[in-house]
Amino acid sequence: MALKFNNDYPSIDDLRLKAKKRIPKFAFDYLDGGCNEDVNLHRNTSELRDIQLTPQYLRNFNGASLKTNLFGIEYDAPFGIAPVGLQGLMWPNSPEILAKAAFKHNVPFILSTVTTTSIERASELTEGKAWFQLYHPTENRLRDDIIKRAEVAECPVLVILCDVPTFGFRPRDIRNGLAMPPKMSITNILQVLGKPSWALNTLKYGQPNFETLKPYMPKGLDLKQLGKFMDATFSGRLNEEKIKPIRDMWKGKLVLKGVASEADTQEAIRLGLDGIIVSNHGGRQLDAGESSIKPLTNIAAKYGDQIEVMMDSGVRSGPDVARALASGAKFTFMGRSFMYGAAALGNKGGDHTISLLKTELQQVMEQLCCERVEDFPFHLVK
Repeated sequence: MALKFNNDYPSIDDLRLKAKKRIPKFAFDYLDGGCNEDVNLHRNTSELRDIQLTPQYLRNFNGASLKTNLFGIEYDAPFGIAPVGLQGLMWPNSPEILAKAAFKHNVPFILSTVTTTSIERASELTEGKAWFQLYHPTENRLRDDIIKRAEVAECPVLVILCDVPTFGFRPRDIRNGLAMPPKMSITNILQVLGKPSWALNTLKYGQPNFETLKPYMPKGLDLKQLGKFMDATFSGRLNEEKIKPIRDMWKGKLVLKGVASEADTQEAIRLGLDGIIVSNHGGRQLDAGESSIKPLTNIAAKYGDQIEVMMDSGVRSGPDVARALASGAKFTFMGRSFMYGAAALGNKGGDHTISLLKTELQQVMEQLCCERVEDFPFHLVK
């Protein structure tokens, strides 16, 4: 596949700036922000970028391949699209845009329980290749039904989320009155009127909703009732008692996302999970926590031969993917980078972003004289 991207936007930072111009402030703040003072949001990328790699110019080099095997599936690159909530609020129809692009480029797309397209639609767009991330329901009946739907949709991987035992304290969203749908204050209405492309696309695709959850939601909920429904329906705090029934029920690969410690890694291994995603939720949950690259390095070194170790949070470029892989990650995921692409370029945003990241990563591999993705650790400056 020829990798073509819009030369006007040759970096994720370019896409971010374009996205900021095209979507209302309340939506951009939700996408771009972390929690509290955004310390860990920025630490994620800055500490990842402290990692350095060594080229080996005089070795024999037969070309570089981005292909990566994960859970018995060969993907065309060692990165995928992370689950993101409320995607249609940030850019209308964006989960479908990104699912289509992931399928085209043969990389994983993870659908969030609380995004704006359904399990069934994501499966249709990816021919059963989409992964699904489960927010843990309070009722076993609801949990079992959602998991059954993911099984029927042929999702190869179920991701369970452990890093949202409580919702992060996010001052931007509080100031903006962000809800689903957003509170239409005078300020927010003026923001929408100033972004005609976003507004017209929202009219075209309709008001965003939690499509996967619609069968379980009473009709006609107002904003206050919707908030109560979500609080009553989901409990983000996981433990052995909650994980074991899921492991027994789910016959595919099971991944725990949000791991930030060796203790939780050991527990995931003991409970029979197939993989973990080392993550701090993009810096959106614990501002006083470590960046994701810090625990990743130790976890991969100690447990990488017992469980598939992946990473997200702070990864914004092809060189960032290389740094994470050199530090021991088997695979990486990005959320904001792909949402910037969709918001900046609409229907072309997913394809552009994946092509850009592939091109950047390919260049890094060729510069290092690294032929295979699994050889990145040999180039790490320790």
